[in-house]
Amino acid sequence: MPDASTSDKAIPTNLRLLLLLEEIARVGVPLTPTAANEVLGLPKPTVHRLFHRLEEEGFLQRDIDGRSYSPGQRLRKLSVNVLSSARLRTVRQAVLNALTDEVGETCNLATPDRDGMIYIDRVETKWPLRIQLPVGTTVPFHCTASGKMYLSSLPPRHLAKYLSNAILDAHTSHTLTDPDALTQEIEGIRQNDYSTDDQEFMDGMVAVAVPIRDDLGRLMSTLSVHAPVQRISLEGIRGQLDRLRRAASDLSEMMLR
Repeated sequence: MPDASTSDKAIPTNLRLLLLLEEIARVGVPLTPTAANEVLGLPKPTVHRLFHRLEEEGFLQRDIDGRSYSPGQRLRKLSVNVLSSARLRTVRQAVLNALTDEVGETCNLATPDRDGMIYIDRVETKWPLRIQLPVGTTVPFHCTASGKMYLSSLPPRHLAKYLSNAILDAHTSHTLTDPDALTQEIEGIRQNDYSTDDQEFMDGMVAVAVPIRDDLGRLMSTLSVHAPVQRISLEGIRGQLDRLRRAASDLSEMMLR
């Protein structure tokens, strides 16, 4: 990675956009052109031109402060497609298949998007009674195990802003729609490093999720298992945590190779 002493000519033109996107992905928070250029070391007009072009093409979007930028829809879609590439998916499916055989229930991988968690992979249980949430399904943050796991990764200040502005629809009678109650639960998720869904998204469904983290300890995606309550209780599915954590560690290692 270039440092601030790198001259404009030292970075080939065809690498500048890629290095800029790499830096935005690395920091994981909205980034201003000035902050990005502390690493890239390009002339000021050049870095502003790059940000403008990426915004025009949908790879970046301007944040609420009007000065910083975060990943746009095309960049978020690109990241999902990379995680779903054939080579990665072959190994990932092997891990998910082994986990599903062990726990006897459907296992899912999900990644955060702007409006919720997107299922990027899954292996179905062999039981005839199952809950259908196919790959590509987007589910809410506030009432799913994967979504609450993601919310627990937000800094407390950002979480508070999200909960005070988000529409917290009641999907069932068990859904937490009070921001204070959700904040309290998410604090517990931070401490325990796993989350649950006790019929909060769908009546008759329970789930547990654990994080899959990158080499900097940031949440990349979530691994979860869900099942109908006719077959297993929330406590019973919570008993699969050790297996989920081992699989999450394998998946994290695989994705970072």
